[in-house]
Amino acid sequence: MYVAEGANVSIVTDGKTFEELRENIKEAVELYFEGEDPVSLGFSSTPSILTNFELSLDLHGAKA
Repeated sequence: MYVAEGANVSIVTDGKTFEELRENIKEAVELYFEGEDPVSLGFSSTPSILTNFELSLDLHGAKA
């Protein structure tokens, strides 16, 4: 399961695949800013997505 959380806005969504997560992020952002102009609220007109992956050590046979 992949989870995304907004860094500067209260948006949280998830997806079973990274591709599903990407689509869910787009939808969540569209719904969050529905009826608003993100640029007038101080957000960029060309937003970016920052990704961060966390892997459990036990997935690779390592011990902490």
